[in-house]
Amino acid sequence: MNYKTDIPQIVALKRAVEAAAGFKMSTHSDFLILVSLIEKKQKEHISEVTLERLWNYSTRKSDTTTERSLNVLAQYADYADWDDFCEVLRKEGGVESAFFVTESVLSADLSAGDLLRLAWLPDRVIIVKYLGDNRFEAIETENSSIRPGDRFSCLMFQKGRPLYMDMFQRSGEPTATAANSRYAVGQDNGLTAVEVIRV
Repeated sequence: MNYKTDIPQIVALKRAVEAAAGFKMSTHSDFLILVSLIEKKQKEHISEVTLERLWNYSTRKSDTTTERSLNVLAQYADYADWDDFCEVLRKEGGVESAFFVTESVLSADLSAGDLLRLAWLPDRVIIVKYLGDNRFEAIETENSSIRPGDRFSCLMFQKGRPLYMDMFQRSGEPTATAANSRYAVGQDNGLTAVEVIRV
């Protein structure tokens, strides 16, 4: 049986293998070392090409892998097999989905011309003006690489959560790349302030 390599269980298995090996898979020699460690521990062979494809290191990409390969890797990480790893992960993996309550501002609740004060660590503060249609323009900035006149789209601002600005456009620069431009602030600790200043 083959499995898609981007499923969460395989991502978790790769982390478990790296933890067992004591290093991250980042160079060709890392994969050669892992092949050797697996052969020494389990008397089983898995090629470095297979490993490199699984870790998306190889230029010969593959979006699937075999159950045999997953069994070998799970056993290296001290599980009985792939099924055992998945069962343990299901029981002990924790919950990564949850409802949460936080101060937030929805673009849909704003009126054109409303001002919003945003802050994040270590000392960044900006005031943005709502232009309508989920678009904002920076009016004032303090200690930030965002400049007055920069524009972006956003549906929601949440205190304590990172802010992801879509269609980010630098002031005075062409709009050709705006649709693919994104900018993130407060990635580690989120926004420390979200305040509406209505005029």
